[in-house]
Amino acid sequence: MCTLEKRGNLFILTLTGDNKDEHRLNPDLISSIRSALAEAKSQAVAGSVLITVAQGRFFSNGFDLRHAQSVGAKSGSIQASLDEVVRMVNLFKGVVSDFLTLPMPTVAAVGGHAAAAGLMLAMSHDYITMTSSRSVMYMSELDIGMTLPDYFTALIRAKIGSASARRNLMLRAAKVKADEAVKMGIVDSAYASPEEAVEAAMRICDDLAKKKWDGKVYAEIRKASYPELCGLLGLKDKAILPSKL
Repeated sequence: MCTLEKRGNLFILTLTGDNKDEHRLNPDLISSIRSALAEAKSQAVAGSVLITVAQGRFFSNGFDLRHAQSVGAKSGSIQASLDEVVRMVNLFKGVVSDFLTLPMPTVAAVGGHAAAAGLMLAMSHDYITMTSSRSVMYMSELDIGMTLPDYFTALIRAKIGSASARRNLMLRAAKVKADEAVKMGIVDSAYASPEEAVEAAMRICDDLAKKKWDGKVYAEIRKASYPELCGLLGLKDKAILPSKL
């Protein structure tokens, strides 16, 4: 699941589990993440910032397809499994929306593999640091025979400017290591170990917290930066007048 810790103006969202935990996104984990983000939002002040980290070898290995299979097995219906995958896709849309509307900067420290919806979780943050020691970023949908939800492709288009980089990620199912992820524009910086990636993410958080920006204004400017994605998520812009004249 996940925990939320508050240290001054810093919120630390941790995906918890042992070294074998893949942090697969099932309805329970999705609900837990959304609850943590709602709590952070309710306590946000000027200068708040959030970092997301994950315990173990994975940042997140995408949707929990074993969970979907178990739903189908209980009912004796393959269609029930497929319906559960669709339900998780729709539920996860709320997580992406929550990150886009969170009134504070966000940083993901990717210390393990981030695949499919797990990669989308990382890319929902404003900044990403990544370790080069044991992590890849991977859109597995082509390999498993699943199409991409429309908001996934909109998020990828919004965050990755290079058409060739998008092609490699989506149409070659490339397993992208940290240094290449930096070149592709997915990741801001790469580090030798997970601990260094977290330390670098914390430094980014410290620098952003010092700005003492109005979180609501920050969230609106973020939303305005990704109009296609926000349109698919049903997020509307709100005009906020300057507080300093």
